[in-house]
Amino acid sequence: METMTALAQEGTFSSASSPDVTAPAGRQADHTACRAVNDVLSRVGDKWSMRVVMNLDGGSLRFNELRRAIDGISQRMLTRTLRGLERDGLVNRTVTPSIPPRVDYALTALGQSLREPVQALGDWAMANRAAVEDARTTFDAGCDE
Repeated sequence: METMTALAQEGTFSSASSPDVTAPAGRQADHTACRAVNDVLSRVGDKWSMRVVMNLDGGSLRFNELRRAIDGISQRMLTRTLRGLERDGLVNRTVTPSIPPRVDYALTALGQSLREPVQALGDWAMANRAAVEDARTTFDAGCDE
């Protein structure tokens, strides 16, 4: 059995995720860009992040106001989602010293720029939910055979 330390063929680069698979030399930048896009989409594409962004569309909200506005989200999941959005520069967290401390969340300029695409995706989902459900039913019926 050969060792896996062999160099990639000339004009190719080893794939970061699979060292035994190579990518054409010109496509290496594409793979790097795709990984970067996937990283961002994994944050903004999850259902809780989208709902937080849309709820903050009207201005800043306190934690419990957000929690009440987003049906089905747990305190832990809202905390994790807000931290991730803050880390990615989409949400700003402002603590006002008082008793108890007041914490407000608002969209940053980057977060504001996300509203339109999120709204468009939500509109598409609402307009096409029946077609998606029909496709699922058809697919599931074929799997039962």
